[in-house]
Amino acid sequence: MMPDLGKYAFYVLSAYGVSLVCLGALIWGSFRRAAKARAQLAEIEARTKHG
Repeated sequence: MMPDLGKYAFYVLSAYGVSLVCLGALIWGSFRRAAKARAQLAEIEARTKHG
């Protein structure tokens, strides 16, 4: 089901590849940042409950 891209196939497919890598990095970074924020929130909540 791959369209014939002719002489531009390398450029088109590499653009798709770079886009997928960038999207993956954004998703990974978002999850990492959310986990860090969740841990910081849990720490703050623990301090306020006992303090």
